Amino acid sequence: MASSLFISLLLLLIISLSSSSFAQPSFRPKALLLPVTKDRTTLQYTTVINQRTPLVPASVVFDLGGRNLWVDCDRDYVSSTYTSPRCRSAVCSRAGSDGCSQCFSPQRPGCNNNTCSGTPDNTVTGTATSGEIATDVVSIQSTNGSNPGRVVQIPDLVFVCGSTFLLQGLASGTVGMAGMGRHNIGLPSQFAAAFSFNRKFAVCLSSGRGVAFFGNGPYVFLPGIPISVTTTPLLINPVSTASAFPSGERSSEYFIGVTAIKIDEKTVPINTTLLRIDGTTGVGGTKISTVNPYTVLETSIYNAFTSAYLREAAGRNITRVASVAPFGACFSTQNVGVTRLGYAVPEIQLVLHSSDVVWRIFGANSMVSVSDDIICLGFVDGGVNARTSVVIGGYQLEDNLIEFDLATNRFGFSSTLLGRRTTCANFNFTSTA
Repeated sequence: MASSLFISLLLLLIISLSSSSFAQPSFRPKALLLPVTKDRTTLQYTTVINQRTPLVPASVVFDLGGRNLWVDCDRDYVSSTYTSPRCRSAVCSRAGSDGCSQCFSPQRPGCNNNTCSGTPDNTVTGTATSGEIATDVVSIQSTNGSNPGRVVQIPDLVFVCGSTFLLQGLASGTVGMAGMGRHNIGLPSQFAAAFSFNRKFAVCLSSGRGVAFFGNGPYVFLPGIPISVTTTPLLINPVSTASAFPSGERSSEYFIGVTAIKIDEKTVPINTTLLRIDGTTGVGGTKISTVNPYTVLETSIYNAFTSAYLREAAGRNITRVASVAPFGACFSTQNVGVTRLGYAVPEIQLVLHSSDVVWRIFGANSMVSVSDDIICLGFVDGGVNARTSVVIGGYQLEDNLIEFDLATNRFGFSSTLLGRRTTCANFNFTSTA
C-alpha cells in the first residue's frame, strides 16, 4: 500500500514538473547586448564579459576585427566550469586548431595536456603568442532593441587563454580582448550559433558609453528613434592581417570598398590602386578598426588628402596653426562656427561601391579639439609601407551606427546620428526584465 502511494506521488510530481515546463518554455533571445565604453587614457573601447563560475565581470578591450575572445589565464582565473577540449576534438576543429599541446607546469586553466592551442593576439601592440583553447560559461543580456532584457547564459563559449604579458598596452583594468571578427569563434558567430539568430551585429561607439547589438534589429535610441542604415558589400581580404597566423588564413577584419575620397564634393587625386586589396599579398584596401583611435592613411593618400583639405579650409577663411602630434593639420577655432553636426568645416565623403552610396563625415567626426582654441584634422599618416591603405578609426566611427551582416556579406552605416537628433550614448540601458 505504501509502495503504491509512493508511486502515485512520484507520478504526480513528474506530471506537475512536465506541466510547469510546458507552461514556461525556455527563453530564446532574438538579440543580445553589450555596453561599450571609451577609455579616456588609451582611447580604446572596452566592454565587460561576465564569464566563469562563479561569474566574474571581465573587462576586455573591444576589438572589432579580432579573431576571438582571449583573456589572461595566468593570473586569478578560477572557475569550476572551465574546460579544455581535447586535441582534434570538434571544438578544436571549429577554432581552426589541428595541433596538440603539452604543458610542463602544474595543471591549471591555460595549462593542460593533450589540448589544442589558439593565438591570443594583442592587436594594439601587434603582439601574439600561443594559448590554450578553452570553454566556459558566459552570461549576457538580451535586448528588444530598445532596452536590455533578461540575462541569458551560454554554457560553453569558446575562448583562448592568453598570458599576462599580452596585457601590455591595453586599457588599465582589462584582462584581454573581445574579438568581433569574421571567424568561427569570433563572438558574433558564437552568439548567433548559441541562440539560432542571424549572424549579424551592430556597433554604436561613443566618447562615453555606447552599445553593441548582436542579432536582428531594431536599433532604437532615445527619444525613441529607430536607426536605419545604408549598405555596401563587405569585402574579404584573402590574406590574414593578424600579428601571427597560419599560412592560408583569411583576414578576420572587416574591409569595405572605398572607391574615392572627396572633400566638399571635390575628388582627392590619389592612386586608386591603393584602395583595392591585392589578392596575392593582402596589401591595400580599406578596413574598419576600433583599436586605431583615428583614421590612418597611407602616406601618399594622407598627403593628397591633407593638401586638399587645407585648400578647402583656406577657402572658408579657417586659419591653419602649428601641428599638434599626432595630427598634421590643425586650425584656430576663431573663424569656425559650430552646428548640430560639430564644427562647420569642409565635409569629407567616402564614396563606396556606387557614386550615390557615400559615407559622409562632418565636423564632429573629422575635427579633434586639442585645446580651447585649436582643433585638428583627426587623420594620421600611416607610412609609405602601410599594410592597409585606409583604416577607419574609432573617432570617425563615434555616433555612427555600423552594422555587419555576416550571412549576406553586407556592411551598413548610418552616417552621424547627430543629424537625427540622437547619439550613440542615448541607448536606454534601463532593463525591462
